Amino acid sequence: MTNSHSSNIHPRIIIHGGAGNISRANLTPAAYAAYRKSLLAVLSSASSLLQKRDASALDVATHAVSLLENDPLFNAGKGAVFTRAGTIELESSIMVSNGQRKRGVGCMVLTRVKNPIKLAREMLLRGERGGGGGAQRHCQLSGEYLEGLAEKWGLEIVEPDYFFTKKRWDEHQRGLKFEQEPISPIAQFHDPFPFPEGKPEVLNSMEFHAEPNASWDGKEYLPQGTVGAVVLDRSGTVCVATSTGGLTNKLPGRIGDTPTLGAGYWAEEWLEEIQKQEMLYQPSTPPNPLSSSLDKLSTGDIPGLITNCLPSKSNNLTSSQIAIPEKVLAEQPTSTRRHAVAMSGTGNGDSFLRMNAARTAAAMSRFSSPNIPLSVAVTRMAGSGGELQKSAGERWGHTGEGEGGIIGIELVGTQGNIVADFNCGGMFRAWIDDEGKQQCMVFKEEY
Repeated sequence: MTNSHSSNIHPRIIIHGGAGNISRANLTPAAYAAYRKSLLAVLSSASSLLQKRDASALDVATHAVSLLENDPLFNAGKGAVFTRAGTIELESSIMVSNGQRKRGVGCMVLTRVKNPIKLAREMLLRGERGGGGGAQRHCQLSGEYLEGLAEKWGLEIVEPDYFFTKKRWDEHQRGLKFEQEPISPIAQFHDPFPFPEGKPEVLNSMEFHAEPNASWDGKEYLPQGTVGAVVLDRSGTVCVATSTGGLTNKLPGRIGDTPTLGAGYWAEEWLEEIQKQEMLYQPSTPPNPLSSSLDKLSTGDIPGLITNCLPSKSNNLTSSQIAIPEKVLAEQPTSTRRHAVAMSGTGNGDSFLRMNAARTAAAMSRFSSPNIPLSVAVTRMAGSGGELQKSAGERWGHTGEGEGGIIGIELVGTQGNIVADFNCGGMFRAWIDDEGKQQCMVFKEEY
């Protein structure tokens, strides 16, 4: 799908580094500074690439996520979380709004591919070749055979211990201790920059208290994994790339929302009709003489009744001759415009799976009449009180279910807009704003 005005499209980008039970009480200034520095470095690198005239959303999104996979601060690639069996199983996905036959692909149960997002990109691009470039027409593959393809295609393969970090191993060990607790164990993530003995002076004015929870003491935060990027390029194509290690102590072989089409990621575009109101003229319906006479008789208007019965020039006119033009507003289709959306989710993957969250948000926008902005649809899904939160029912706030957030980009005509919302404590995210400035936030207000 092409657009003659695509050269007028201003490229956009937003990235995320996970969401969860993050608060000012458990995110130290040092940790915040480290995450901010990392996110802005990735954003700066990807944004510079995006400014090139021939830059594609696919390449830029892949680049951004690969950098996040290489950073042990995040739960993707190096620094990914462990399964209950003490292994690491990675997932990734990529999807474009237009331009590739497969449109979207997911990679699952990876243990040796250094950058899972690069494998997803290869699967997507090779889908244009005969036999799907070795992956046939499949949009989802997992395990050893897929890793064999990755090696055959020249992607970097590493030993599983490359992904190991002591921080994640400690989280894994602590999480196992909660297996016998009545509350289901959820991902445990210690602040990578814990407080020294006592509380630092910088937090004296901040609230510092723990909420009661059998599996969480308030001194650690629960940013349930996943990194992602959404990019709009000059051609108008929107791409979403997402990667994760999943939940701490997930069962081996568990498949989350990140590599599942429509659950943790989605991109699509369509042509929508542009309606405009026109002033039309149509004849009004003339009064019925019989009805008029009966009305006068019922009200005792005898002179008026006699007048109606007498012949006159006006009484001999046909309805078309006495019709009075009436102004009527009518919507007339005049043209179409390109509409595209792309989203990456982060949070409790099983909730995203049950809600088919990303695709459902896109459908809310596309099939509403008239179309509602993607920002509204994302809030209805992932914002406070939205469908994700509702899906947890009485378990909300106790098990981590329903928690998460979504970032995205919406293109309407030639205008690209950044969107983001979440229902939990915070979501690490960075983007280039409408003025071209870098922005980075964790909470809904400044840190």
